[in-house]
Amino acid sequence: MTEFTGERVVPGEVEADLWNEHFGRYAFAARLSRMKRVLDAGCGMGYGSAELARVAASVVGVDIAADAVASARRHYDLPRVTFLQGSCAALPFQSASFDLVVAFEMIEHLAEWRDFLGEARRVLAPGGQCLISTPNRDYYTDSRGRTGPNPYHVHEFSFEEFREELLAVFPHVALFLQNHVDGFVFQPASQLTPAEARLDRDAANPAESNFFLAVCAASPQTGSPTFLYVPRAANVLREREQHIGKLDEQIEEINRDRTELLDLFRRQTEELKRQADGYEAKIAQLQQELEQQANGYETKIGELEDENRKSADWARETNLKLESKCQELAECVRLLQEAEGTVKERSNWALKLDEEIRQLNANLHLLRSSRWVKLGSALGMSPRLRDG
Repeated sequence: MTEFTGERVVPGEVEADLWNEHFGRYAFAARLSRMKRVLDAGCGMGYGSAELARVAASVVGVDIAADAVASARRHYDLPRVTFLQGSCAALPFQSASFDLVVAFEMIEHLAEWRDFLGEARRVLAPGGQCLISTPNRDYYTDSRGRTGPNPYHVHEFSFEEFREELLAVFPHVALFLQNHVDGFVFQPASQLTPAEARLDRDAANPAESNFFLAVCAASPQTGSPTFLYVPRAANVLREREQHIGKLDEQIEEINRDRTELLDLFRRQTEELKRQADGYEAKIAQLQQELEQQANGYETKIGELEDENRKSADWARETNLKLESKCQELAECVRLLQEAEGTVKERSNWALKLDEEIRQLNANLHLLRSSRWVKLGSALGMSPRLRDG
C-alpha cells in the first residue's frame, strides 16, 4: 500500500473533505472530456483518470512515481485507460496528441513548471483545452501557520502570477475559484433530477480562495459556467454530528487513558516514595559506617604517626651511634696507619741491622782466613777470635 503523505491522495486513506476536494476537480473536468482524447498529467493513484474515462474516448495517465503508476494499473485496469511513467516536464507524446490535458495540484511540485506549460501546449490538438489547478499561495501560507512551508512544494502561485504565467503560453485563459461551501440541498427522494443552483454572491474573492483552476486554450472558448459539485456524502450536519460523535469517543478514550495514566502515576509515585525511604535508611546506615571507618582510620593514623615518631627517634639515635663508631673507626684506621709506619721503620731497621751483621760476619771470616792473623795466633801475638 502506498503511503499517504498529504500530497498524493490515496483512495480510502483520507478523510471525506480532502477526498471530495480532489475528486471534485475531476468532476469539473468530466464535463469537458466527453468523447475526447484526455491526458491526466500527474495522475497519481489513477482514480481521476478512471473518472474521466467514464465519458472520454481514451485517457492516458502519466506520473513520475513508479509506485503510483503501478498502483493505478492494479486498481483501474479499464479498457480506455492507460498509465505510463514519465516526466510532465518532458511528455513522451507527439504534438497534438490530446484534446484535453488536466493537471490538478501538480504544477507547484515542479521546478521546471514553465517547461510543463510549454509541453501541455505542444501536445494539445487544435481547439483543445488544458485544465490546471494549484493552491492559493497567500491563503495556503496563512492556513499552514507555524508549521511553515510545504516541503513538497517547489513553487506556489498567487492569483495574479498564476494568470500571467498561463497567459504567456495560452492566449485564452478562464480562471475559476474552488472553495468549500456551506449550503442546503433540496433533492427529490424518489429519483435524480437536473439540479438548479443559487449563489448569493456573483463572484468570489481570489485572495480568500482555497484553489485556482484555469481552463486554458489556444483558441477562444465559449462560456465559463459556475459548477457546483455535491458529493455523495453531502449531509454536512450529519457528517458534523458523526464527527462530533467520533470526537466524543476520542475524548472518552482520552479520559480513560488519562485516568489510567493518573493511577499509574500515583502507583509509581508511591513506589518511588517507598524506594526513597529505603534509600534514605541505606544512606544513613552507610553514613554511620563511614563515620565508624573514619574514626578507625583516625586511630590507626595516630598509631602510625606514633610508630613513625619512634622510628624517627631510633633512626636519629642509630645515626648518632653510627657517627660515633665511624669516628672510632677513623681513629683506629689512623692508629693502624701509624703502627704500620712504625712496623715499616722497624722492619727496615731490622733489615739494615741484619745486613750489617752479615757484613761483620763476612769481615770476620775474612779476618780469620788472613795469614797474618793465623801467624799472629801461632806466635801468640793476635787476639783470640770467637765464632760468631
